[in-house]
Amino acid sequence: MNPFQFYFPTTLKSGNGLVRQAGALLKPHVRKKLLVVTDAGLMASGVMEGFFASLAESDIGYEVFSGVEPNPTTDVLERAVAFLKNHDCDSVIGVGGGSSIDTAKGVAAMATNPGNILDYEGYDKLLHPPLPIFAIPTTSGTGSECTASTVFTNTKTLFKTVIISPALFPKLAILDAELTLKLPPSITAATGMDALTHAIESYVSKQANPVSQALALQAIKMICTHLPKAFFSGSDLHAREQMLLGSFLAGVAFAQSKLGNVHAISHTFGGVFNIPHGIANATLLPYVIEYNLAACPELFREIAIAMGEDIDGLSLARAGHKVVDHVVALNKAIGIPDNIKDLGVDLDYMPQMVSDSMRSGNVLVNPRLTTAADIERIISNAWHGIHS
Repeated sequence: MNPFQFYFPTTLKSGNGLVRQAGALLKPHVRKKLLVVTDAGLMASGVMEGFFASLAESDIGYEVFSGVEPNPTTDVLERAVAFLKNHDCDSVIGVGGGSSIDTAKGVAAMATNPGNILDYEGYDKLLHPPLPIFAIPTTSGTGSECTASTVFTNTKTLFKTVIISPALFPKLAILDAELTLKLPPSITAATGMDALTHAIESYVSKQANPVSQALALQAIKMICTHLPKAFFSGSDLHAREQMLLGSFLAGVAFAQSKLGNVHAISHTFGGVFNIPHGIANATLLPYVIEYNLAACPELFREIAIAMGEDIDGLSLARAGHKVVDHVVALNKAIGIPDNIKDLGVDLDYMPQMVSDSMRSGNVLVNPRLTTAADIERIISNAWHGIHS
């Protein structure tokens, strides 16, 4: 066995209705005032009423920044940091999807570090520890509540910058599936496929280890079983529970292993075209799997089994291709396009898309060696809807 390290300092609290105990869970960590980072839609939905009531019951002072946007930009982050400093908050909680939790991480980091968040691109470059970070996800997809990374779009270059630091792991993550019951089918689909992409890319990553692979494979089983149920019957609490936990497991896995070519490419789609991250991942996923199949067919065979595919009597190659078939069928069932042209990707931006993708560290851990020409071919195939 090759040497490996597994580091995960986040405390997990999981249970239905647990958000109504959030104040008691957070009380030991908040000295002055808590900054709640979220979006306007979630504030208007009424989903957070129990959370705010729990803060009041525990006598926790708080302020709310609700200016988070999808694919958060450096401009949004700067406004959030200014808001925190103006209100003298000493801890930060992201409540919502990955954009809210990523923004919370960025705010906590930039409250204690000089310069611009872009100065800290890459691994472990923060000069000072961030403020305490907490997370309550209301979608089952990004896994940001259990990762050491945050992502922001540079508004000048449209490049999605990734900042990774062990200090960015939230101290506490609260999983309450009741918060996901009102998710519309479209968001359920996008975030669910984001989680599935995390699990698959983590499982086959060059940086995977036995622990991350065990978590990723279990996440694949849970997501493939319960995503259709959550999509078609949003009030199915058991399906919502399993999706939330599956997303968490996938997040813990990729926090150790990194990801692969899907995320290397999809980040460019989010930065340049503002395409929702989960939709970009879902649409790209079968094309990247096809590219990677030859590099690790045994791993894809195991994924096919986890998905529930019948591979009896199939060759190793054909068994692995069942993963592609499964993803294509799942995308179709939940209304996700089968090509990136329909997402609004413009091939005139191909040089930038290729360059930005190759700049991603995820290319380095993709199971198959990847060149710029390979990235261009994957994008072209995905645009034209050409499967190998």
